[in-house]
Amino acid sequence: MRSSSSSKQAADNSRGINGHILTLHQRLYHALNLGTRCCDDKGQKWHYSDIEIQRLVVRSIDAFLDGISAESLQHQVVKESVGDIVGAVGSILASKSEATMRLASDVAVKIVRMIPSSMLQPHFSNLIHPLSSLLSFRELRVAISCASALNLILSNLTSKREKKVWEILKTTNVVGDLVENVKGYSTENKATEYFQEMASLLSKILWRWPPSRFHVWTDKKLFSILDTVKLNPDCSIKIAVMQLFSALALCGNGTNKLLEDGEGLVKIMVDSLDSSNPYSVQIEGLRLAQCLMTSEQGCSKIIKLSCEPIVKGIITLMSKWSLDAGKLAKDQMSILVEACRLALITQWEGDHHFYFWKAGVDRVLLRLIIGNSDTTEQSLHSLSLQEQIIKLEEVFDTDVLLPLRPYVWDILGCLTANCMENFFPKMHGNETVFNVLVVCACMAFVDSILTSRQIFQGNACHSSESEPASRAVLMMIYSPSKYISSKARFILSEVLALKGKDYVGYLLDSLKAASSGNKFGIPSNFRLVISLTSLACYSALPKFQKHVIQHGGISILSSFISWWFDNPVHLNRSSVAPHVQNRFSGRTCCWPSSEDWEGEDMLLLFGLVALAELINVEDRCGIFQNQMELRAAFIRDLQEICINNSYSGPRWYAAYILRHLGLYGFPSKFGREFRELLNDNKHSDVELIIKNQEPVRVHGVILLVRCPSLLPPEELPKEKAFDSSYKQDSDSCNRLITKVRLSTHVDFQSLTKLLEYIYSGSFEAGEDLVKKLKILAKHCNLQSLVQLLCGSNPKWGTPFPCFDFTSALEPAGRNFSDIILEAETSEPSNQDCSSCSISVLHLHVHKVILWPSCEYLRALFQSGMQESHSLTIKVPVCWDSLVKLVSWFYSGELPRPISGCLWDNLSKEEKLRELEPYVELCSLAQFWLLEDLHEKCFRLIVSILDSCQYLSIKIIQMAANLNQWKLVEVAAEYLAPMYHHLRNSSEFDALDEHLIEIIRAASVQFSQRNGHLVTLT
Repeated sequence: MRSSSSSKQAADNSRGINGHILTLHQRLYHALNLGTRCCDDKGQKWHYSDIEIQRLVVRSIDAFLDGISAESLQHQVVKESVGDIVGAVGSILASKSEATMRLASDVAVKIVRMIPSSMLQPHFSNLIHPLSSLLSFRELRVAISCASALNLILSNLTSKREKKVWEILKTTNVVGDLVENVKGYSTENKATEYFQEMASLLSKILWRWPPSRFHVWTDKKLFSILDTVKLNPDCSIKIAVMQLFSALALCGNGTNKLLEDGEGLVKIMVDSLDSSNPYSVQIEGLRLAQCLMTSEQGCSKIIKLSCEPIVKGIITLMSKWSLDAGKLAKDQMSILVEACRLALITQWEGDHHFYFWKAGVDRVLLRLIIGNSDTTEQSLHSLSLQEQIIKLEEVFDTDVLLPLRPYVWDILGCLTANCMENFFPKMHGNETVFNVLVVCACMAFVDSILTSRQIFQGNACHSSESEPASRAVLMMIYSPSKYISSKARFILSEVLALKGKDYVGYLLDSLKAASSGNKFGIPSNFRLVISLTSLACYSALPKFQKHVIQHGGISILSSFISWWFDNPVHLNRSSVAPHVQNRFSGRTCCWPSSEDWEGEDMLLLFGLVALAELINVEDRCGIFQNQMELRAAFIRDLQEICINNSYSGPRWYAAYILRHLGLYGFPSKFGREFRELLNDNKHSDVELIIKNQEPVRVHGVILLVRCPSLLPPEELPKEKAFDSSYKQDSDSCNRLITKVRLSTHVDFQSLTKLLEYIYSGSFEAGEDLVKKLKILAKHCNLQSLVQLLCGSNPKWGTPFPCFDFTSALEPAGRNFSDIILEAETSEPSNQDCSSCSISVLHLHVHKVILWPSCEYLRALFQSGMQESHSLTIKVPVCWDSLVKLVSWFYSGELPRPISGCLWDNLSKEEKLRELEPYVELCSLAQFWLLEDLHEKCFRLIVSILDSCQYLSIKIIQMAANLNQWKLVEVAAEYLAPMYHHLRNSSEFDALDEHLIEIIRAASVQFSQRNGHLVTLT
């Protein structure tokens, strides 16, 4: 038995290995052993001082690699040789001997190509360092081979090794060398392959490591050369240039730089989408477009430059495909996937929607769903809806184009969510095509419910199209287009009726299980998303609304929302819809945070959508009948969502539900603070005159920002003139009052409620008063309020109305300014102020806005002290701090320091200058009783110290000078691990003994927590 086992093991060991390979292996190690072998933390290395021995070693490795096959690569003899082979070649490359560089670099390429990445990964560093240092080698063939090898290595690099490799690349200044190499291509007449390899390697580095991008997009000469190179007709050059542009576009600043010459770049991109180009060129063109339009801002810029050609290019590539023996070629599928990803720019509003419909996007999407089916438009046109459903079921399950379905549903949903109210399919094509598309979506909607049930029952048949199909139907049902909305509701009702199954109970049971508190019964996130999306659709169907309500839909959804509020489940869409992730996901930097309508709160949003629709149907008085405490608690939850949720979608629908409870508007924290100003006549400067009523005193700056229609241009005061020498008491003269006579159709009660909305953002009113307010709000052009008063569903993607007075700081707002703020350390202004002759930097502000924002200033204005009457207040901070402070007063938001690659490339001193205003504001906020501002500044500073601990020494000194001892303690904790290193350096020279003792104490506590030996000296 033992003999048989040994024989089998010997046979396994020799599999794939013949005598020739064993001989080559012996020769290899004979050559290797002619050198000196050493080991360090980076692995095994060999040292060869003799050129001839180097040649022998490289040739032995080359012969060994030529002799092994794919099967023999798995043999233990070969696996154990990899470390020595890599170490030897790396050492020879590191010697930079001209006699062996060409042969060694070629062998390095062969190693990376032949040996599986999984076997090479542990030894990559032995190759990356010498290869990186040879990219500028004077023999071009060597430089090209080194770039080629690095390209292959980075293509297969795992994410866990990225940090280590980046440290090597920084040490060898690879980015700088590659930029110079790319710039040298056009001036030194080098080979096309040289540019291709260098640009491709630079692209891969830019794609993986965001900190590398700054030095590239700030190089003006590089951009100038690329502007010339991009015109080269060679396809390989085009691809390399577009890859480089795509990588740079991952950085928001890089995109802005690229779009400075937007027309030339967009032309190259659009031309690449032409179907006559090779697939590789089309792919890179599509990816470049995706990168440039990764945000609404980027999309808007590109669309303004070239709208219709881009849309035509996308539609053409989505249309040019055919099946061969029932299969789709791999290249065609890649093109379709990238084209569909680019078509997701439909998620944003813009002129491109018109051109998508004009180009027949509905027909293209339908073909991607049913394939090259014999089910033609003509045959479907003559069938009833029920017959269409039966006919489509025959072709609906084809799996050839199944990977494209999630994109198709998303594109359809985005198109219908951004339609105009009067949109009608006949405007751009065949109504039948669109209706069939809706039928297919509704069939997929029903399938998604079945899929979620099968997963729940243990059948792992997760369908990637379930969530996108459900979402598409939801978007159509709640589309602004009356035609699309009504058609989707009708067709979904018919499809559900034809299926003959009642899913309402199952869907509601899923929510009950989630909010029950029973950990064992909580459904998966996927099942919750499908259940909530489905209920939101069911709740909009007249045939099913009462059915959902009779099953306790309102109370179940209310309980679920309350449960979510106590146990928030934050969910990225990618976790239930993997197709939204692409090769660029998580690789972007420096893009301003865009308005995300649902964000991570999709469960909350869909729950609110469903509940809003049901409450709209049910008698509002009967919802919380005899449950006043429950009603009050629910209202508080909804108001909390409006005030503190990060995403517009949940906030809009919370406000929409509050409307059904008699509360109108958009609650905000600022609004709560400003409500009391309605009764303040001291700072009022406008009188609204109503027939047969007492004039209403209000504040011009509030109306200017919140409802400028109440301030006719001819009634605005002339610009005030402030003079630096003017010291008159600001309250000693009569305030100029602007009188505005309102129409006789405006009644006092409606005006009072409108002013309550203007000042606080929300109000409570009965239905009779609401009817009057609709008219007044329309005349005042308050579109968001009108939409709410009319009960229209929020349009998907519409930003939530904000309570922000920042625009009052612009020139028009200075007309109403009654006070000036100067920083204590203000510098001379380099621009003349149009409102005054003050020569130092200053801000024209408004007491009425400072009043509710700051208790200290309110007390100062009321104190009767000399400062309370002054036209100018000096604030004990620097100018940058003052600008941030005023922004906080006027918007409730604290401007953040620069971030991304701009921050990464600041010097230590520049970073400290960025942080200094926040340390100052911490101190001022404590003195002025601005608790929220103090907390914001404190958290921001700590978050930066968390990643830049080396700033802690300077911050600790700043904080101590301003008596910010809590910040001192936090900075000391960051310094604690470094105390024993720093105490003998010059870093502590600027600190007094008390601060050093605080750091030492923190170090002792750190050592005790981590079990280190404590040194008390």
